[in-house]
Amino acid sequence: MVRHQSPAPCDPPGGGYEVTRAQQESRLHSPALPSPRGELSDGVINALSTGTAAPSLTRFADPYGDDLQLALYVLYELHYQGFDGVADDREWDPELLALRRSLEQPFLTALRADTPASAGAEAAFACLLVDSLGCPDTSVSRYLQQEGEPWQLRGYAAVRSLYHLKEADPHAWVIPRLHGQAKAAMAAIEFDEFGAGRADEVHARLYADLMADLALETAYGHYLDATPAEGLATVNLMSLFGLHRALRGALVGHFAAVEVTSPPGSRRLAEALRRTGAGPAAQRFYDEHVEADAVHEQVVRRDVVGGLLAAEPALEPDVVFGIRATGFLEDRLGARLLGAWRQRRSALRAQPRRH
Repeated sequence: MVRHQSPAPCDPPGGGYEVTRAQQESRLHSPALPSPRGELSDGVINALSTGTAAPSLTRFADPYGDDLQLALYVLYELHYQGFDGVADDREWDPELLALRRSLEQPFLTALRADTPASAGAEAAFACLLVDSLGCPDTSVSRYLQQEGEPWQLRGYAAVRSLYHLKEADPHAWVIPRLHGQAKAAMAAIEFDEFGAGRADEVHARLYADLMADLALETAYGHYLDATPAEGLATVNLMSLFGLHRALRGALVGHFAAVEVTSPPGSRRLAEALRRTGAGPAAQRFYDEHVEADAVHEQVVRRDVVGGLLAAEPALEPDVVFGIRATGFLEDRLGARLLGAWRQRRSALRAQPRRH
């Protein structure tokens, strides 16, 4: 049974947004299929819910829009936790895989068009280091640090939960595609992300603890219906890069961008949580990332990126593309969040009521 509360923690004062709580491991169960957002996602969700063949679609929506991004997210999720009531073997259904590829192409084409070629990896890293300082007008973490309210922090945490409750999983896909120093360094970082052998230290588990401190539902995938296209796209990017060997350089670039920008952003978010009186588990998640990712940043640049490019120098444009595409999509998400918050509106979509 779902409980409905109004006003709810993710909405501005006077708003109404559904929130539930679950006292259990976040990934103990697979989530329910989401509600469709258009023709593409409706076809995919219907095929999965009824066990029928994938639809034949010839018309595609905005590559960054809700419909295509949700359809792509659902197809990618078959490789992670799957969905309640959907057979596990649909993961490798050839028709669904063909459909997924047809959706990936416009997304990838749009990303390449919107992140034109630039200088090499070192120049891209230099830009990251400048951007990580956080522009007051575009930095979500700086806004939350300086003036964020509890409902905005909760909304941000809900959107990010689609990734953080499976943190590092998309990046693990690249390990079999690397070798030598790059592989060893990537595996070492992932070992830390997965708790260094301790289940209670797995970063996804720490994020579930953060959500519990913020009175959010901790069940995996719960906020899929609420997350706007801009949030879905940031997660889809990781899956797109991770599931294609041909894009291994882009995945490494994406991972590097995340690790380089994480320490300053995490520090600001930890300060925002302390300022608004969030619980210790909420603060700990970002405090942990300030310390861990400061070390990871150096390892990624020197050993993962450096090791990859020493072995496969032709992949440098892909590494740069991964860095730039990550920044581009994060800027889109930031604009969505800040635009809504500055108008005293929730950035989340209305979540369908389920009984």
